[in-house]
Amino acid sequence: MKKINKIAIFATLAFSVGATNVVAGEAGSGPSPYIDCGIGGALFPDTHWAAISSNVIWDVGTTAVTSATASPETCNGKSVEVAEFINRTYDSLVEDTAKGEGEYVTAVLDIYGCNSMSQSAMIGDLRGMVAVEISAPSYNDKTQLEKSELFYNNVNQVVEKQDAGVCSAT
Repeated sequence: MKKINKIAIFATLAFSVGATNVVAGEAGSGPSPYIDCGIGGALFPDTHWAAISSNVIWDVGTTAVTSATASPETCNGKSVEVAEFINRTYDSLVEDTAKGEGEYVTAVLDIYGCNSMSQSAMIGDLRGMVAVEISAPSYNDKTQLEKSELFYNNVNQVVEKQDAGVCSAT
């Protein structure tokens, strides 16, 4: 292993251990940005060192800190469950979305508690958004995680624009 890779790994691990104590806060003080928020919180909800490392590696923790301060409600609950589901089932989700129906895309909306009468229109909106993402020249250069994040952001946009009561977990 090259010396620079060892240094990067050591720095990440050292930061992870130190950040666990710094960002954990007191009980009941809200979500910990590096543990409960961002892509790390979504992918590793039960493995704090992995959540921290992922958030630091992803974007130096900027997204995690921003989500914790601007919208702490997105750092746990249904948002995390949706992010995990999207990352695990991404290929099937994209296929269902392209068809305009299917068990995976329905499951995402079910996690958010969206009523079945509204789901068809929501899937139509999502279908258009995903089509734009997939047709972008840079799409094939993106990692699975980056593609999952784009899908997650699109689902959230579709869910957030619904009237009150359409989706219960928003």
